[in-house]
Amino acid sequence: MQILLVGGAVRDKLLNIDVHDQDWVVVGATPECLLEKGFTAVGKDFPVFLHPETKQEYALARTERKTGTGYKGFDCYFSPDVTIEEDLLRRDLTINAMAQDDTGKLIDPYGGQLDLNNRILRHVSHAFVEDPLRVLRVARFAAKLHHLSFTIADETLDLMKAIVASRELEHLTAERIWQEWYKSLSTQDPQIFLSVLRDCGALNVILPELDSLFGVPQPEKWHPEIDTGIHNLLVAKQAARLTPSTKIRFAAQMHDLGKGITPKHEWPSHKKHCHTGQAIINTLCDRIRVPNDYRELALIVCQQHSNVHRAAELRPETLLKVLNSFDVWRKPERLEQVLIACMADSRGRTGYEDIDYPQKAIFEQAYNAALSVNAQQVIKDGYQGAAIREEMEKRKIAAIKNGIRPNRDF
Repeated sequence: MQILLVGGAVRDKLLNIDVHDQDWVVVGATPECLLEKGFTAVGKDFPVFLHPETKQEYALARTERKTGTGYKGFDCYFSPDVTIEEDLLRRDLTINAMAQDDTGKLIDPYGGQLDLNNRILRHVSHAFVEDPLRVLRVARFAAKLHHLSFTIADETLDLMKAIVASRELEHLTAERIWQEWYKSLSTQDPQIFLSVLRDCGALNVILPELDSLFGVPQPEKWHPEIDTGIHNLLVAKQAARLTPSTKIRFAAQMHDLGKGITPKHEWPSHKKHCHTGQAIINTLCDRIRVPNDYRELALIVCQQHSNVHRAAELRPETLLKVLNSFDVWRKPERLEQVLIACMADSRGRTGYEDIDYPQKAIFEQAYNAALSVNAQQVIKDGYQGAAIREEMEKRKIAAIKNGIRPNRDF
């Protein structure tokens, strides 16, 4: 029996970047052998086991044969006679098809190290086309490694286009789509995930709501980049610059979905997009099964980002109404989340990447001023029942007016 480190851990060690997960392949063993050593079986379709102490995944060396549609349509063959080279051959990219033994020796039968050095994402074999999930995985790796100047090999992009044309992407489950999208949100360049999917035609299949933004114009006065799809990519990039929060990054990517259905005769104006976009977000989140907390923040940002941009024009009553819509009194973290997403929107325009965003300070001042209003004092002053809420609102409005007076003239 031989145990080898494989995949991403080997790749990231060679790139000198942080290794988060370690996967192992066991050659020359049987399931019974691992169970006797205290391993726990976790894979129904594949022979995967958890180490009794580290809980890391150990998989028996295996080969696969395509038997059906989708990424689950495979027969798996595992046996002590399956070699590490045969196991690595079934993997997606050459940079993920390397292994390392316990002496540190690199096993690289398909040129992974050379492609690492040349910053190329290249498929291992033509069997790449058998698994539609690989389209999303390559897009995610392109996002993960973009800052290191990795690009996709032309022949690999051609195979990704072939997978799209075969309609195999339609067999992907919502969970796997969200998993890859979610992972892309934590990269330095989540916009690359979206742009690669668009380049191979997959965005229209996986996330048609985002794909429909491309080719839709906006007023050049406010958006020198004009194209709404390009704007969305710029916003995704700016959100990644501003925060590591995947929730905020997701909301930023969702904020303008309403512009994708604006009637052409209204272009380049999109007066109703803050309203129409909410239904589109709900439809997308239902289909991809996006977690509710991601959905909720995206809906708020979509609904209110135009109001936040107009902070300097809003009266105290409106500022309070917008803050209330954030549910910020019960969930104070929402304030920062929404404002960062709106800042990313503002900076996600050609030539505006480093502009100040004073709207953030105005809303923070308004929030802190309103927060100073004490419910107990209102009750002590003799208000009861529904009158308490009404008086609280009045005092919050007055506090906002006084609290941001140095910067505003009401």
